[in-house]
Amino acid sequence: MKYSWIDEFLLNKAGVTKDLQAEWNWIRYKIEDKMFAAVCLNAEDKPKYITLKLEPGEGDFLRNQYEDIIPGYYMNKVHWNSIKADGNIPDDLLKEMLDKSYNLVLAGFSKKKQKEILE
Repeated sequence: MKYSWIDEFLLNKAGVTKDLQAEWNWIRYKIEDKMFAAVCLNAEDKPKYITLKLEPGEGDFLRNQYEDIIPGYYMNKVHWNSIKADGNIPDDLLKEMLDKSYNLVLAGFSKKKQKEILE
């Protein structure tokens, strides 16, 4: 996978944990019990997609701009987007998308819980 920095980038965010969902062969990145990103592995355990959440309009816009961004792989196609792990999405754009996904999921928690997570 060309985005070898993802694991460190995501785990440096406040409150993030990761696990392997063996049934899907996905490495999931979560805040509490809510997933905001995943690295989807193929049958050889190599990254195939990076899946993340975006506002529907932004996800649709990016899918129309980049052929390596597709509707969410095995996810709700309105809110989730998948990036080909061997694609040509600039690192800065992918980092921005991952930040937005993290912030969207974080915003779903109560203000009190957000404060606990961020401290």
